[in-house]
Amino acid sequence: MNQPQQDTSKEAAEAEEKQRFFKVKEISGTGKLRLFASMGVYRALNYGRMPVWKCILAEIVFSTFGWMPGAAGLLSRSKLYPLFFRSIGKKVVFGRNVIIRHPHKISIGHRVIIDDNCVVDAKGEDNDGIRIGDDVFIGRNTIMYTKNGNMRIGNNVSVSSNCQFVSSNDMTIGADTVIGGYSYIVSGGGYDYSLSAPRFSHQDGFITSGPLTIGENCWLGARITVLDGVHIGDHCVLAAGAVVTESLSDKIVAGGVPARKIKTIDA
Repeated sequence: MNQPQQDTSKEAAEAEEKQRFFKVKEISGTGKLRLFASMGVYRALNYGRMPVWKCILAEIVFSTFGWMPGAAGLLSRSKLYPLFFRSIGKKVVFGRNVIIRHPHKISIGHRVIIDDNCVVDAKGEDNDGIRIGDDVFIGRNTIMYTKNGNMRIGNNVSVSSNCQFVSSNDMTIGADTVIGGYSYIVSGGGYDYSLSAPRFSHQDGFITSGPLTIGENCWLGARITVLDGVHIGDHCVLAAGAVVTESLSDKIVAGGVPARKIKTIDA
């Protein structure tokens, strides 16, 4: 009779530990204890389970060359940054002030450009992380991060500036897709809003309706929003400002809030 309570307690403890891993709001202790705690939190947020020596080396490299302007900076980053990724192809360009977190969970293909001030963050306890295909362009100020989720960007995808991609489930963007600036795409990130639920700030935001997928050869206009669990088919066009709350089949032009089919692409 006591077994279900024990299982529930175990699940609650695991959930609490996972939440603590992703949402660090305070550091206890004083003096040296606080210093060590701060270092542990910093490592968890930026590097996860990377070996300590590699974290230190990454800190030196990112701090020394991340801000460096001109050809010297581009060359230095192209030669040194690959030391820390799970895998990386040839002719990858990193702009200035690109923030890379958990690089051991990030794979990058050939001829990828990550422009200035981007964030690529694959944090998570047991996720696969972020995989970026060949010939991808990620515009400046774009943020791509996971909360124990996964993200896959297909070949020849072009992402304009100031976009944000968030995944606590699975997100897939198909090859040859173009995404306009200031767009927001989120997989997962839901909260329990029932009156009996914990306060929102105490939840982990992992509630999801399922994976988010955007098909191949799609054109997503500026300032579009694609919400959790949505599937967008191949060769679709979304008008600027559209908010996609429901799935769309192949060869559809859609727009509005919420997005609705405008016409079928038949020629």
